[in-house]
Amino acid sequence: MAALLLAPTIAFAAPPAEAWIVQPQWVAAHEAFLASDALQGRGSATRDEAIAAAYVASQFQGYGLKPAPGMGGYLQTANIVKPRLNGTPVLTAGGGAISGAVLIMAGSGSVKGKLKVAAVEHAEALPTADVVLVTSNASVMSMAMGASGKHIKLLIVRDGAEAQGLLQALGGSTSTPSYLEGGPKSARAAIVAVPAADFDRLASREGADVTLTLPPMIEDKTATTNAVGYLPGTDPKAGVILITAHLDHLGVREDGAVMHGANDDASGTTAVLELAHAMAAGPAPRRGVLFVAYGSEEIGGFGSLYFAAHPPVPLTDIAANLEFEMIGAQDPKLPYGAMMMTGYERSNLGAALQAHGALVAADPYPDQHFFQRSDNYSLALSGVVAHTLSGWAVTPTYHQPTDTLENLNLPFMTRAIQSLIAPVRWLADSDFQPKWTEGGRPTK
Repeated sequence: MAALLLAPTIAFAAPPAEAWIVQPQWVAAHEAFLASDALQGRGSATRDEAIAAAYVASQFQGYGLKPAPGMGGYLQTANIVKPRLNGTPVLTAGGGAISGAVLIMAGSGSVKGKLKVAAVEHAEALPTADVVLVTSNASVMSMAMGASGKHIKLLIVRDGAEAQGLLQALGGSTSTPSYLEGGPKSARAAIVAVPAADFDRLASREGADVTLTLPPMIEDKTATTNAVGYLPGTDPKAGVILITAHLDHLGVREDGAVMHGANDDASGTTAVLELAHAMAAGPAPRRGVLFVAYGSEEIGGFGSLYFAAHPPVPLTDIAANLEFEMIGAQDPKLPYGAMMMTGYERSNLGAALQAHGALVAADPYPDQHFFQRSDNYSLALSGVVAHTLSGWAVTPTYHQPTDTLENLNLPFMTRAIQSLIAPVRWLADSDFQPKWTEGGRPTK
């Protein structure tokens, strides 16, 4: 209660009277299937992900959506290469191996370089070097996000609860960088957690030669699946609105725990389904509307990357993209009922939706770089005004076995989805042009 009293005060426009009411049982039914034991956590580029995509596609068809232009059906597939380690990685410093080092994330290959020690609190302050050891208590996730942007090849962190938490959040074993078949391999940094005593010794050896040697990789090939539905507009020159979420999650963890992903991101997929349901039940909009549930977000955003590279309509025709990510819990930092919009200040879209009744507010976690961490980013890099709407992005159930149907706030979800129906209808019928603010469009 105290947290809610301290939340920022935002005046939301009164929502217009609705002819279409989202029913709680519809929301619960989607979640009950997508986050069920039967789908085993909808692991990226797995048969379970494909089943989830088929479910979404069947719902699109049942609502009366059409296949997207140029598509013969409702499914779009892409081939993915998923490497896995065939042996044990070895970390050495000054010629001696460090036992107990844990490779949390692998890069594209082995790394060798001079050690750079950094006592920085924020990822933006990381130095540009091949091998960096971070001595501060800064967020391991935040540092991992920032390391690749600094062209760091190996990031060394202290082993402990946070590092182990990240390992578990990634599935309980070393995360290896998948890539689209025929596309570039990942340039991300490798992340190694080192036991405390070895870490402290290493921290005093700036300039030491450090090597991370990876064993051979076995490259498994599989397919990921996007579900795509299209509501044609009445004015072919008016453009298209893109409504999206990702339908995959982490599958089954190495210890056998099913990662159901009820919030991440069955909740967003449910929002896409119910917005499609509502829009298809009404009159044809002026702008066309594409509804997409992407595969393989969790292992690199490959569904959205493939869609952006093979769009059924030209990207220049897409007026705006709204991505839904984790709307199953209310953030205590936000006004009652509100979702955060990542990158709110980067464009004029959030304020316009808010003025038409959408329960959206600015992102209270700018240090987490959420704008860059969801499927909207692939479209934003291509110039599309694209944002993610989220509930409680730092909820304790994030990437945990507790992300289940029982731990969702279904009334919040239902109200949040309801609040977007009239604004999305307005956006699809209007001549409003979403635009980046000065300096708001991302360039990398």
